Amino acid sequence: MHKTWTNGLTLLAMALLLGGCATSKEDLLPHDNRSMLDIWTVETGGGSARQLLDARQALRRPLSEADVQAAPAVQARYTRTAQNEIYRQFHRLPNPDLLMYVFPHLAGSDPVPVPGYTTLFPLYQRVQYALPGERLEDY
Repeated sequence: MHKTWTNGLTLLAMALLLGGCATSKEDLLPHDNRSMLDIWTVETGGGSARQLLDARQALRRPLSEADVQAAPAVQARYTRTAQNEIYRQFHRLPNPDLLMYVFPHLAGSDPVPVPGYTTLFPLYQRVQYALPGERLEDY
């Protein structure tokens, strides 16, 4: 059963291999006297590159006086200054502090008495930040 299947697969592979060798190189890669510029011009439809440049040139326009006046205000949001360097864009999210009382105990390899004390630690392990505009009130 398996021998018939593998024989058929081998026969198919040989037929494909011999079929690939039967193709002429000149049919696949013709050698004529055309340059790459000629091929590009023919394949892109003649002077369409020039037409595209002309269309782009027609769409370009000079800046109006209103555009020139509005440019500094628009660019100011993206310009680094001392004021916006100090301003926080990413506000810290609340991270409540927890108070824990540690009872008096003995610590270390030589039992040393440690008096009771209160310690403070944050509820979350890492400080989390809000996205710009997500949380506006300060904490």
